[in-house]
Amino acid sequence: MTWELGASMLSDVGCHRPINEDSGCIVRPADAAVLSARGVLAIVADGMGGHSAGEVASAMADDVIRRSYYAEPGGPYDALRSALQTANATVFQRASEDPALNGMGTTCVALALCGDEACVASVGDSRLYLVRGERIYQMTMDDSAVSDMVARGVISRDEARHHQDRNVILRALGTHESVEISTWQEPFPVREGDIFILCSDGLTDLVSDQEILETAESLHEADACRALVDKARLRGGFDNITVAILRLAQVPAPRPETPPTRSVPMPT
Repeated sequence: MTWELGASMLSDVGCHRPINEDSGCIVRPADAAVLSARGVLAIVADGMGGHSAGEVASAMADDVIRRSYYAEPGGPYDALRSALQTANATVFQRASEDPALNGMGTTCVALALCGDEACVASVGDSRLYLVRGERIYQMTMDDSAVSDMVARGVISRDEARHHQDRNVILRALGTHESVEISTWQEPFPVREGDIFILCSDGLTDLVSDQEILETAESLHEADACRALVDKARLRGGFDNITVAILRLAQVPAPRPETPPTRSVPMPT
């Protein structure tokens, strides 16, 4: 099926950080054959490491993933996982070569929309949401200390939002030589009207899932990104804030041409 895709991304430094260590992109290939084979790619990466190291890690992962995904052999699902593995190796190697970058890393969530399917790969706590049928679903699991505590029943999801360890990440790209990439078991069938939202924890720490749902449903993609970033800033904007929104609509089938009418003189 052919889809019309509305897409927008916005990244903001927030209210307290001196630099923006988030990075992201939405790639829509101009080449029709590439677009058909690999679709549209969206990435959000949230760097860590202090000083400029986090900025380096997220920008490097963003660049490597977007290039690798379209260059890797195989189908979109395998290519996306492979692209994140390549990014991990690249960031880790760079950090190993430069003492000033030692220990840097980045969370990452990447979404590929190809034909009637979506593929996702993630590491860390940058998230993917799906808005469908007036409901919102978190489609990725956070690789974080509080997420682990929620899974074990130690704390509730509401408690996790304000827990002192909410920003402690268990896995990230580039911090170790190898990393486990989280993916779905198989590609996910998309539907008309689906809205996909990728974001860093600078948004989800301050804006609820319900607010994300209502904003994404009620506003154009660019306006919704702006409104969500503004909500986070008004509540303190303690971290960098990045959000990307992609909305699917079915392309209307072409209407058959109506044969031209021919006027016939009325009999006299």
